[in-house]
Amino acid sequence: MRIAVASDEPYPVHRVILDELAARGHEVVTFGSLASGEDAPWAQVAEQAAVQVASGDCDEGILLCWTGTGISMAANKVAGIRAALCGDPGTAAGARVWNHANVLCLSNRTLSGDMAKEILAAWFDTEPGARGAGGVQQLAEVEARQRSP
Repeated sequence: MRIAVASDEPYPVHRVILDELAARGHEVVTFGSLASGEDAPWAQVAEQAAVQVASGDCDEGILLCWTGTGISMAANKVAGIRAALCGDPGTAAGARVWNHANVLCLSNRTLSGDMAKEILAAWFDTEPGARGAGGVQQLAEVEARQRSP
C-alpha cells in the first residue's frame, strides 16, 4: 500500500513508524516535518496528506501532532476521510472494524516506539469488513447533506 505519513513536528518515534511501514512493504509518502525536517502548520500538513488519501493517490494515512486531536480534526474536514485518533491497539482495531477508518492519527507526545508498533499491527492486521458498513454509509450521508446547498 501507499501510505501518506505526516507530522507537524519531528519526533524520534517517527523513525520507528517509518521502519515498521518499510518492514511491512508499504510505500511511504511524507508530508510536513517528515518531508522537510522542520516544523510545519498542523492543519496544512493534515490537509495535504488527507487530500492524497481522499484522491486515491495514497491508500491510507498516518498523521501525528502533539496530541493527535488537531491533525485528526483537520484531516476529517476533507471529504471521504475517516480519521481516527488512536492511543492503543484496541482503538485502532475498532476504528477499522466499526468506522472503516482510512487515516490513523497518533499523538507525538504520548507515543512510545513499542506502542507505535502495536498500534500499527492492530491497524494493518484488521480488515474493515462488513460489520461497520452501515455506520460508514450513514456517515457518508451526513457528509453529503453538509456539502449540499
